[in-house]
Amino acid sequence: MDPLWTCPTCGRTFANRNQTHTCRPLGDLDTHFTGKDLTVRETFDRVVAVVRALGPVEVLLEKTRIALHVRMSFAAFTPRLHWLDGHVVLAEQLNSPRFTKIEVYSTHNILHAFRLHTPADVDTEVTNWLTDAYALGHQHHLH
Repeated sequence: MDPLWTCPTCGRTFANRNQTHTCRPLGDLDTHFTGKDLTVRETFDRVVAVVRALGPVEVLLEKTRIALHVRMSFAAFTPRLHWLDGHVVLAEQLNSPRFTKIEVYSTHNILHAFRLHTPADVDTEVTNWLTDAYALGHQHHLH
């Protein structure tokens, strides 16, 4: 695989050279959780622990979301007052009553949105989604 390209302005890495992105400094994790229920932060921390058990991951603190990134961003989360909205990008469409929205962007880039209320919601099913999304983030499906 080609090495990652690093934006000379913001320092983010991308699989594609000169990839279009919002070029601004990354934020602070605590800012995303200010004024939110403590359980929202605990739920996010549980998600990150699951992903870090799979391997290295970069947590990108963007203005409106927190993205999880390896070669590409494979999941993103938006803390709300009482819950955590999230999505994973998967190579195939899955069906689960827990998905609040599914958007097909291309053959192997399908967004699956969901909502988590507590760390216990990060169960085997969600762990499987994160595992598959992490593999997609490495772009293994392209080789």
